[in-house]
Amino acid sequence: MTDRPRVPARTTSTARRWAPTLADAGDAALGLVTTAAGLGIAIALVDGVSADNPFAVLLVAAAVAVGDLLLRAPLRLFARLAGAMGALVAGLAAQVAVLWLALRLAPGVELASGWSVAPVLLLTALVMAVGRWLWGVNDSEYVIADVLRRARAQARRRGAEPGPADEREPGLLVVQLDGVGATVLQQAIEGGLAPTLARWIDTGSHQSRQWWARVPSTTPASQAGLLHGDSSQVPAFRWWDRGLGRMVVTNSPVDAGLVEERLATGKGLLAGGGAAISTMFSGDAASTELVMSRARTAGPDGRGAGLGPGASYLLFFASPFVAARAVVLSVGEMVKELYQARRQKVRGVEPRVSRAGWYVVLRGVSNVLLRDLNTSLVAQHLMRGTPTVFVDLVDYDEIAHHAGPTRPEALRALEGLDRVIGVLERVLPVARRDYRVVVLSDHGQSLGATFEQVTGRSLLDTVRALMDEPDATAVQAATGEAWGPVNTLLTSMFGRSGSGHPVVLGPDAGGHGGRADVAVAASGNLGLVWFPGSPRRLVLEEVQARWPGLAAGLAASPGIGAVVVDTATRGLVAVGPRGLVLLEQDHAPEGEDPLAPMGPRARADLARAGRLAHTGDLLLVSQVEPTGHVHAFEGLVGSHGGLGGEQNTAVLVHPAELEVDEDLVEDVGGEPMIVGSENVHVQLVRWAERLGLRP
Repeated sequence: MTDRPRVPARTTSTARRWAPTLADAGDAALGLVTTAAGLGIAIALVDGVSADNPFAVLLVAAAVAVGDLLLRAPLRLFARLAGAMGALVAGLAAQVAVLWLALRLAPGVELASGWSVAPVLLLTALVMAVGRWLWGVNDSEYVIADVLRRARAQARRRGAEPGPADEREPGLLVVQLDGVGATVLQQAIEGGLAPTLARWIDTGSHQSRQWWARVPSTTPASQAGLLHGDSSQVPAFRWWDRGLGRMVVTNSPVDAGLVEERLATGKGLLAGGGAAISTMFSGDAASTELVMSRARTAGPDGRGAGLGPGASYLLFFASPFVAARAVVLSVGEMVKELYQARRQKVRGVEPRVSRAGWYVVLRGVSNVLLRDLNTSLVAQHLMRGTPTVFVDLVDYDEIAHHAGPTRPEALRALEGLDRVIGVLERVLPVARRDYRVVVLSDHGQSLGATFEQVTGRSLLDTVRALMDEPDATAVQAATGEAWGPVNTLLTSMFGRSGSGHPVVLGPDAGGHGGRADVAVAASGNLGLVWFPGSPRRLVLEEVQARWPGLAAGLAASPGIGAVVVDTATRGLVAVGPRGLVLLEQDHAPEGEDPLAPMGPRARADLARAGRLAHTGDLLLVSQVEPTGHVHAFEGLVGSHGGLGGEQNTAVLVHPAELEVDEDLVEDVGGEPMIVGSENVHVQLVRWAERLGLRP
């Protein structure tokens, strides 16, 4: 592909004058009218406030808009001084204060109680969201409407508008759809749930491919590869670190930072001025916002860097009704989750798991509040001209874990993600750079009843029983993936920078250290077992001498397809109920091949996983049913981490002009695809180089 010459844009000598258009005036009028309509309904429903006539309500709406305009400069200054947390508090307080003053001072409006302001704010946001939905407008566009208005205002002040694509420097936007498998995305496109991506593919502007997510097919492993080009330090979602003497949990800001220290070279995907948003690792980005590994890292000003600069958050938290809308719709998402969970139970949908407890709240926060915040942050970086931007959207992954990867509510989450992509597409024409958009996932998900549902007991209890030590002291890492984004946000706001005391809520809050006879962790249908008393990894002969029935008993257990363990003389072996495979020797299986149901790369993937630095003494891969169902060793009906089903076929949708290099492509079961997140990283870096974004 021939590189396009980069021509500086927006120079004063060649700039074209920018003037407001009729469409701009129409947008402003529509915004004023819809705000007034929302306020009118809210005032009519809330006690303690009343209006004499519609013009009084219209005046309140206008006053709110003017108040927002006047407060922008002082709030921006305050955010620079007080950081992200100050921006959040100040922005929310400003919304309430402006509305209170407008209701208090506008003629024809009577405010009997100041306590009425908050419900008016929330109800107005709800009415506006419902109204835009009924009108057929993408409600997510409201999140960036203020960003676009301000961009046009800046263009007017500069006396120029953004030049056409061939006059702007290139940029690269990478959007990760967490957990979306290639087959699921295709189903969503065919079902009309992803019209933006469908249009890109149908028109030929983009091509859709698969890439193979190797074991462990988890977010931390894939993101380490995608962002840093190295996942060798990540054997699972959680693992026992013999050097530290405790369980490392990538859901923790402290441990995510530890892992990044082991991986980072300064040459990550986002080196050279890029931005990472809502990721687990930074990719050596200059700007990090809601990044777990940086959530408690102090920036030059002494404040936490993971949340990002305070001014970035003002456009979200101080924009009239935007944050209120997000709060209202978050509650609505929680109600929807309760209904959908009840519907599964009433209909007798199987397999299923409990969807109660904190997950209900986490779904609301992740799938609305954080999604809207991410959309706003990405839009701002596009307007600033950040050369490379990488954002992770977790909506689908969280729902699919609890509902199932192809269940209606999970597929509907894809509809919301496609809307976000459509919203960002609207920003591209007025962005400072000519951005190419790459949409990818980190892995897929596979359906299946859990291991405990199949066997009647947990993996830890099974291991203890086969060790013949039912009272063995143990460390077991619990399921807490859904808490990750929320813990990042809370640590960034409330954690003490550099103190080693992040905010960690959920199952991982208690830590996983201390003396133990056995440690067990699960990453979907990949289970790992360590014996912490040993300073090194045990081989099969040592395991059999100490616990004669353990390895063979696990291999023969219902729900387990293979046990991977090192040996003293034959290297890594995968032991099944009726046979074994030498993973590092070119020999035929002995007896029945336990890896046959696990896909075309089972042998290569497990040979690699079995040699990772912190891998378990024993690696367990669940049984793979003829239907492709797997059995997670944790309480999730949709899972990933091992092999089987759709969990290893991830998504790569890329601009047609950015071709995939053939030297990175392998044949996987007759399908050409890139294998491993490290090679996807190489491809992304090559694309960035072709666009002139890296030396």
